[in-house]
Amino acid sequence: MTDPIADFVTQIRNGVRAGKDSCQVQHSKLKREIARILKECGYIKGYEDIDEPGNKKFLKVELKYVNGEPAITAIERYSRPGRRLYFASTEVPKVLSGMGVGIITTSRGLMTDHDARQQNVGGELVCKVW
Repeated sequence: MTDPIADFVTQIRNGVRAGKDSCQVQHSKLKREIARILKECGYIKGYEDIDEPGNKKFLKVELKYVNGEPAITAIERYSRPGRRLYFASTEVPKVLSGMGVGIITTSRGLMTDHDARQQNVGGELVCKVW
């Protein structure tokens, strides 16, 4: 697997399109932090770490639906291993004119695009959600 974050985003996108209640992905700290931000912004119900026998860890993401419609309309990987995209604090883009959420890795950890502009930090735009 060359891009585990793209795989995580794709599994969430496919789970939402298929109408699944949850999806299970391999665990990593970065994926858990992305799930934390998605929960804070109201795009998913929750997430939990699952320990399997044999030192395997998974992250179970519970998808959210509002009146039968998915809370996540679209989720896209933006920066990728072959094309890293970094933005200065003044150049952090807004997703759908502020209606969506951009997830950015900064020197202060993972945060939304709104929080990065507020704290005046830049970083790598990992993915966009709306």
